[in-house]
Amino acid sequence: MTDSNSPDLGFSPKGLFIGGGWEEAADGRTFESINPANGEHLGDVPLAGEADVDRAVAAAKRAFADWGGLPIKERAQALNAYADKLVEHKDELALMDSVDSGNALSGMKGDVDWTATTLRFFAGLLTEIKGETSSQAAGHLNLTHRQPYGVVAKINAFNHPFRFCVEKAASALAAGNTVVAKASEQAPLSSLRLGELADGIFPPGVFNIVTGDAATGSAMVRHPDVMRIGFVGSVETGRIIAREAADGLKHVTLELGGKNPIIIFPDADPVEAATAAIKGMNMNRQGQSCSSTSRVLVHADLHDAVTAELIRQAEALPIGMPWQDGKEVGPVVSERQFDRVMEFIASAKEEGAELLTGGGRPADPTLANGHFIEPTVFDAVTPDMRIGHQEIFGPVMSVMEWSDYEDMLTKANGVMYGLTAAIVTNDLNKAMETAERIEAGYVWINAQGRYLGAPYGGWKQSGIGQEECLDELLSYTRIKNINMRW
Repeated sequence: MTDSNSPDLGFSPKGLFIGGGWEEAADGRTFESINPANGEHLGDVPLAGEADVDRAVAAAKRAFADWGGLPIKERAQALNAYADKLVEHKDELALMDSVDSGNALSGMKGDVDWTATTLRFFAGLLTEIKGETSSQAAGHLNLTHRQPYGVVAKINAFNHPFRFCVEKAASALAAGNTVVAKASEQAPLSSLRLGELADGIFPPGVFNIVTGDAATGSAMVRHPDVMRIGFVGSVETGRIIAREAADGLKHVTLELGGKNPIIIFPDADPVEAATAAIKGMNMNRQGQSCSSTSRVLVHADLHDAVTAELIRQAEALPIGMPWQDGKEVGPVVSERQFDRVMEFIASAKEEGAELLTGGGRPADPTLANGHFIEPTVFDAVTPDMRIGHQEIFGPVMSVMEWSDYEDMLTKANGVMYGLTAAIVTNDLNKAMETAERIEAGYVWINAQGRYLGAPYGGWKQSGIGQEECLDELLSYTRIKNINMRW
């Protein structure tokens, strides 16, 4: 095997994971899973239709009565056991996602750790599912009781395949719901492997995994026995899901896109600021992250120093087969995504942005069969340009110079998204004022990374709901009020 050949994953899809076992799609349809780094065929994956979704939801519904009625100690034990199982298979899962999605192996190993920690986090939070009591008159008692919804549908994105499959189901399972999870058709393999690893830990039907396309997801959203839905993906798809769910008055959580600013003040260290911008772009996922800091709003006093450092660091990023140690930038997930990113790059040039570095395929001939794009930095970007206000979901950064504070805030807030923002400054007062005025759900000041327990969620068109915290766990329960007299 040459370095450009796909590694042996030791896994091939066995079907849809429904009711604790493997089932083929009712109509026998499949789709290909393709390695985006070299175009090699990784396997044929079942394409679930409406009949398959019906079977998965029915299995989840049958399992709900027993799972939802378990003592919380036993549900917590199952979540912790699953966390242990994932860590045991860390290298296998990370390699599978690196090959199937194009993400760097190191980042995928980190995803396993984060996922296991998330399972343990929600297992430990279960005693916080509490109600309240009140007495409004003598001889009366009012109390509230939280109960799970039943069957929950989770529809996931491609940029964290196995992490999203488990992480986004963790709170729903912890709260006593059963889950039907749909993997992204662009990177489905690890989600199916997760079904195998769940065998013997969760009772049959508690955790079901289907693969398919947009029609599969639509069938899940519209199913009458699904009243709670969680989705990670684009704004456009999120709107469709919200509209379809509205007919059933279903509770929907949406984690959608972002066009996130990193705001660099004149007192910042230019090297540290550029490093924060590059790191915040999530280049180990080729910028395919809704939290990526793709808009660099840099003060005029630091513009030249920061842009020079952005060029240096972007050009130093190691590009190559994502499963190889030391490689940080792999391919974008598909040919379609490659074409989309290249269209944005072309439009930026046409609209007058200045290309500082990147903008095309790497010169390395061993990467010619993959969907690789060089880390790209544009300068002189204005908010009216496509790359200035639309999410690209690729390794493209847009530098915008500013000198007037109020004008900078207008630019920072002048997009339909409001997921994250980053601020780099040593002026605490200005940092806190800016954090207060930024229209985003999650703000970093001289910091990066996220912590479990700290709410994560978007404003504006970036989503609905909070995740990674107690609020997420409680959102998978319904409040029942009991009013009694004695």
